[in-house]
Amino acid sequence: MAALIEAKNVTKIFKIGGLVFGSKLTAVDDVSLTVKEEETKVISLVGESGSGKTTLARILLGLIKPTKGTVAYRGNDVFKLKGARLMEFRKEVQPIFQNPFESFNPLKKVDQYLIGTILNYKIANNEKDAKRITDNTLHLVGLSLDEIEGKYPHEFSGGELQRVSIARALLTNPKLLIADEPVSMIDASLRMEIINIMLDLKQKLKMSILYITHDLATAYYVSDDIAIMYRGSIVEQGPAEEILTKPLHPYTAILLDSLPKPDPKNRWKEEIKLSGLEVKEFEALGCKFANRCPYATNRCLKARPPLLNVKGRLISCWLLAE
Repeated sequence: MAALIEAKNVTKIFKIGGLVFGSKLTAVDDVSLTVKEEETKVISLVGESGSGKTTLARILLGLIKPTKGTVAYRGNDVFKLKGARLMEFRKEVQPIFQNPFESFNPLKKVDQYLIGTILNYKIANNEKDAKRITDNTLHLVGLSLDEIEGKYPHEFSGGELQRVSIARALLTNPKLLIADEPVSMIDASLRMEIINIMLDLKQKLKMSILYITHDLATAYYVSDDIAIMYRGSIVEQGPAEEILTKPLHPYTAILLDSLPKPDPKNRWKEEIKLSGLEVKEFEALGCKFANRCPYATNRCLKARPPLLNVKGRLISCWLLAE
């Protein structure tokens, strides 16, 4: 099966603290990720805040150029696409961002965004047809053109506006949605509604979703495959059910252990603090998790572990190499 999007050994280095005396931050470090054509999957990219998830998403969308490595759309370099090929890429790979209120100009009526998208991509020849397509697409997310027409972004709740964002992304009939923390800014009571809409659309429209989140609970619910990201690197990747029930990488295991347990005999006894932007871990010579890993050896501190194929999943850990 051919690749729709393929990132190979992608690295992104940012300069922080000034151009002359600043230091570097390797936000994404030698990451490879493939979404196959004609595949209908939810692939979750899971990690803490600051782990490089959003940077990787923006690289895949062609919004940020990597320092090293390549991103290809149907075999063509995303950052060299022009004309009709670039338009095709933007139609087939659509984003959904974290904060829906930042996705819309507060001074512009929301329906004009959707109608404008249809006309700009030449999906319809006139405004009448554009409105019909807009209404049909809004129905996929439980809304209608009558409900949103003439309204500004502030007249919607966060959940409603995120559903409009999803509808806007669907107008071009994409093959891949890249959803960056799409429910983190929404009330907890509405999160599962949005998640279920996305799952339903995956089946109806036969598309894949790259779901980016820090929330293991929703990742477990939606994912076919999962990639665990730590300090810019993918440390474990494979089938979601296997990874989230029988983790092999120590970081994945600690993440899962830090979740509250419903069993009163096995309560959440401590808070696992793994957050915080620590440049020294991003730039470590050895395993980036070594200083926090209960199983680390001297080898872990001195050399970066390879990405190993262990029973169908990829894991970056010296423990599995022995």
